[in-house]
Amino acid sequence: MLIFANALTRIKPVQIFDSISFNVYKMEDQEMQVKVKRVTDKFTENMYVLANEPSVALYRLQEHVRRSLPELVQHKTDMQSWEEQSQGAIYSVEYACSAVKSMTNSSLYFKSIDGLLRQAISMKEQISTSQGRR
Repeated sequence: MLIFANALTRIKPVQIFDSISFNVYKMEDQEMQVKVKRVTDKFTENMYVLANEPSVALYRLQEHVRRSLPELVQHKTDMQSWEEQSQGAIYSVEYACSAVKSMTNSSLYFKSIDGLLRQAISMKEQISTSQGRR
């Protein structure tokens, strides 16, 4: 009897019994034991070859791809959607930052406007006082 231990690259046979301990069936005949050993060794070798045949490996690979590919595609579309949302948010934040920076740079203009308004108010007062004297 054989048990196959799964490995990532190859399937490795593990023999549960050896032909020498096959005395359960009372085969004391030396020639029969040699034949049994030969048969069990050949059977083990054939199972090992069959389990590691390249077409079986390719079938297992295809099976794995078929199972995992839809999930990978879904993850990719999710990531693309999140990337688009992130790019939109980044653009909005950068635009807001540039607006704030331009507002801080505009303090010079506001000071100039304040000075001009003060001049206009003083001129208006001068005009009003000069008209009031006439």
